[in-house]
This record gives sequence, structure tokens and C-alpha cells, in this order.
Amino acid sequence: MKTIFDDDDITFSDDDLIEIIQNSPQDHKEADFAYGWDSRFDTWFKLPMEFGFVFYAMGQPIKISNTGHMLIDAFNEVPTNEAKIQSVLLNAMMKYQSNNPFRRNANANVPLLLLLNVLKMLKDDKDENGAGVSRQELSLFICWKDNDALSLYKMIKSIRNKVKFNYSDEYMYEICLDLLGADDTQRKRFKMNQICGEAVDEYIRKMRSTGIISLRGNGRFIDFNMLEIDTINYVMSHYSTYTSYEDKNAYYEYMGCIDTQILSIQQSSTIDTSDTRKNALYRFASEYPQSKVFDELLKVCNKVDSKDDVLKFINAPTRLEFLTSIALVQQFKGLDVNPNYSIDDEGLPTFTAGGGVADIICYDDDYNSFFEVTLMRGRQEQLTNEIVPIRRHLIEQKENKAEVFSVFVAPKIHEDTKEMSEWYKHKENIDILTFDIVEFISAISKYEKASQLLKV
Repeated sequence: MKTIFDDDDITFSDDDLIEIIQNSPQDHKEADFAYGWDSRFDTWFKLPMEFGFVFYAMGQPIKISNTGHMLIDAFNEVPTNEAKIQSVLLNAMMKYQSNNPFRRNANANVPLLLLLNVLKMLKDDKDENGAGVSRQELSLFICWKDNDALSLYKMIKSIRNKVKFNYSDEYMYEICLDLLGADDTQRKRFKMNQICGEAVDEYIRKMRSTGIISLRGNGRFIDFNMLEIDTINYVMSHYSTYTSYEDKNAYYEYMGCIDTQILSIQQSSTIDTSDTRKNALYRFASEYPQSKVFDELLKVCNKVDSKDDVLKFINAPTRLEFLTSIALVQQFKGLDVNPNYSIDDEGLPTFTAGGGVADIICYDDDYNSFFEVTLMRGRQEQLTNEIVPIRRHLIEQKENKAEVFSVFVAPKIHEDTKEMSEWYKHKENIDILTFDIVEFISAISKYEKASQLLKV
């Protein structure tokens, strides 16, 4: 079974799945679901149901909403439609209620709108520095009981007036316990490392998934992504009023409908995104030691979580493009590195490069080089989704400049991928260099120019 799981080109048969179920009893129970695998299903799909993507109940057909179908379709596009995924997640988060019919909660608010409204008040406050909300202050949002943004803003102001930004986790933890109405006997239930650590990280990931929130100060603050200010204004003007839903079906219908307006709003800022992207890239290349970049490349390719205050909030495929770009800047002096991932107003990646362009385009005096990186390991995915488009792009580029080559990097290179790239070299004299991540790190460490990779 492990062999099938590890090979992206092999799928489990119905008999395989039955064997897994029979040999993996689940010691688990969820409300309204039978003990065992039924409850385990609910554990995995409870959040997608809260987001309105799916609806299910014991003895009833499983329903997939409009937004659920949009999400599936976006993932199945080649390449994956990251922009559409972001819009679907924004649609979910701008409606999502912490105290919804699927998850009864003592706190009742729309977390994204609570954040946006507090950020707006802080930005309008001339005594504040405009940096946004501190990471440590986010514990307050997690524990806030209602949708009263003004009261939360006043509390943040009061804390800042007392201690500036010099507060510890312990300090914020005591305030949060008071917000939760928890006494000393409940400290084991409301743990500090959860309220001030894990829950905050998860909160930032969810807010960032919408595309309208930026990280500032190397992850110490979150703020509006000013590239999406028109979207932010639309969301705040249309979804700030809190309307409680008691009925599960009514809430599902509300969450499962797409607000088509958010699909049509374009980035309205006059910020030069190409300069912003490159400035951030070169800043991180100067601040991060090369050993750390290599270590983070290995982590993302081996599905190991990053602990870095910025990188851990960038999804894995996008993080791979970002880290590869940093590695190229650091290793090849004078190489003009131009990644194509989308960014926020700080220049930090939000999602991967779109279709039709290379992930990373590099220029130097003798060669133009194109770097394509992926976390996909399967034969069909690498050949169809990567090598064939790379070959087509290289042929087009050779019409403009004879000296061009591509580099394809993945956690593991399938043997057929290597053979296909070698066949294209023989048949059409185009260079597609293939490296698994360990080979790539080793190869670029040896040379001063990107074109020297052709010698490998």
C-alpha cells in the first residue's frame, strides 16, 4: 500500500480501499455520526462544509455547492488556477461565521470582517504607524466574542498605550483568558501555546489565503494588501453587517453561492509590481543565509513544515518558486532573475506563476534561461504538465535568441521525464535540464554562471 501511496502514477483500486478500511479501524466519534470511519469522514470534511463547499449528513446524499465545484475545477485546470482558488477562498472567508450551525461557538463574528474593520480604524488613526495589527495582538481576535470591531480597536489602543509593542505571550494570554471568561481551573483547556501560537499561525494562513492580507515587518504585522484595496472596500461595504444563521441548509446555501463581483475586481493600485517583486526577492536573498535557503528547499520538497516567520505562510508550490528564485540570485552573481509568481504589496508571493509563462526567467550576457519548478512527482504530471509545455516554449524562444535553455526541478525526477528531455535534445537540439532537488542544490553550488549547468 505504501508503494501505491508514494507513486503518483498508481491509484488505489476499490479492493485496496476496502482493505485499508478493514485494517485501519478508527477510534473516533463525532456528534451525529457513527463511531469509526463515519466520524473520521466528518473530521476531514467538517471545515469544507463550514466554508459551504459541501453538505452531508448520515443517510443523505452528499451535495457539492457552486463554490465547491469552482474549487474542484480550479484545482483540475492545467496549470492549477491559483487566482480562482484565491477568489473562492475569499468568498468563503468574507461570509464565514465563527458561530455557524455546524460549529457552535461561544464567540459570534465574521473573523475576516472583524480584522478588516479593525485594520481600517488603525489606519485612520493618525497616532498609529500604519503597520497594521501585530502578530501577538491576533490572539485577541481569536478570543473576541462578537463582531464589535470598535471595542476591539479600543482595547488594542489601550494595550499599546500601556506597553507599546513590548508585550509577551504571557501578557496577552492573561487578557485572552479574561475575554474567554476562563478561570484558573480552565488553563489546561485554553493553553497558551495554542492561543498565542498555533491558533495565530492558522488564523494568519486563513486570512492570507484570501489574497487581501499582507505580511509586514518580516511577519510581525498583518495589514491590507493595497494591491487589492478595491476588493477590500467592496467586501467591507457589503459584508460587515452580521446576520446569524441557525439553519444548516440556509447557511450552506448562503456560503455556497459565489459573489461574482469579487471575480471581476481588478488590482487597482499604481504600484509597479515588477519592481516590488524584485526588490523583495533581492532583499530576502541578502538577508537569508544560503544554507537556510537550501534547507528550506529540502523541507518544502520533502513536505516538512517551515518554522520561518514568513515562509510558513506561503503555500508550498509558491514557496518552492520563491526559494528557487532566492537561490539563483545568491549563487549566480550578475544573473537577472525574474520570477513570475503573483505578489502582495510587500512583494511576497501569494500564488504561483500562471500558465503561458516560465516560473522564473533569467538573463545574462550569453544565455536566457527558464526555470520551471514543481512539487509533482508523477510521470504523467511531469511529462504532460511540465516537459511538453517547456519544449514548446523553448522552441518559441529559440526563434528570438539562439542561446536558450530550460531547467526543470522537482522533488524527484521520473525516469521517463529524463528520457523525454534527452529525446528533445537529440530530435530538436533543445536543452531541458532535469534535476531533483538534491541534484539541483549540488549543481548550482558548483558554478558562478547559470549557463555552466549545461555542463552537468
